[in-house]
Amino acid sequence: MKKIAIVTDSNSGITQEEAKKLGCFVVPMPFMIDGEEYFEDINLTVDEFYVRQKANAKIFTSQPNINEVVELWQKILKDYDEIVHIPMSSGLSNSCDTATTFAQDFNGKVQVVNNQRISVTMKGSVKEALEMAKNGYDAAAIKKYLEETRFDSSIYIMVDTLKYLKKGGRVTPTAAAIATILNIKPVLQIQGEKLDSYAKVLNVRAAKAKMIDAIKKDLETRFASLVKEGKMRLAVAHTQNYENALVFAQEIKKAIPNVPLEYIDPLSLSVATHIGEKSLAVACFRTF
Repeated sequence: MKKIAIVTDSNSGITQEEAKKLGCFVVPMPFMIDGEEYFEDINLTVDEFYVRQKANAKIFTSQPNINEVVELWQKILKDYDEIVHIPMSSGLSNSCDTATTFAQDFNGKVQVVNNQRISVTMKGSVKEALEMAKNGYDAAAIKKYLEETRFDSSIYIMVDTLKYLKKGGRVTPTAAAIATILNIKPVLQIQGEKLDSYAKVLNVRAAKAKMIDAIKKDLETRFASLVKEGKMRLAVAHTQNYENALVFAQEIKKAIPNVPLEYIDPLSLSVATHIGEKSLAVACFRTF
């Protein structure tokens, strides 16, 4: 049986410490903050990120240095036969396309997965890949499965403030000002390739209800057969909003008792860059 290594990046929300426990490798995502380069979970902690963000630092995401990724692959292949590399969605970054190009030099030993996911659903893919590797699947088979099932997931996110979406040019200053005055809470969705608007509601309570209804509808329609097979899982995510995430998780369990809620995680910093703190999210995803 081949020894398969699973590699992802910190957009999955998997920390370096958690990666050691799970048995995978995590490439830290680079951030430019006020002109200086930082790496998530290496020399940039979650708390430090939000301190800088609240202080109105100029924050931009970047993709990992491909030379460093290739060096990691070379190092891993000294101990493993093959690698499954799971980067963030190709619709949100060029890192997937870049990695795919460079993987061609490894004669099939590195399989880059265009998994169309990010954050908690991307973490679900990593855990599936780890389980498949333990069950004897080779890298090509794992890649094939993850790409065939890549759209078996949904994320809905309540944004507490439009400040950062405005800074990123995703909403106009006028719309942001009106939303602030009226206490409007936008609900966004990630369905594979990109972050899109889903709904606008008047408060946090209504936003949570809207997200629960949306994820429940997905489970009862798009994923009904997978729910029957016991192959769907739920997750709650947040940005610096853990206590409210715990409450939200209990509300979801009550509303959707037939699908296990697997974990409560922070949203990755690449998502937080665009939405800021105090967000809440619910996701569903397929499990192997």
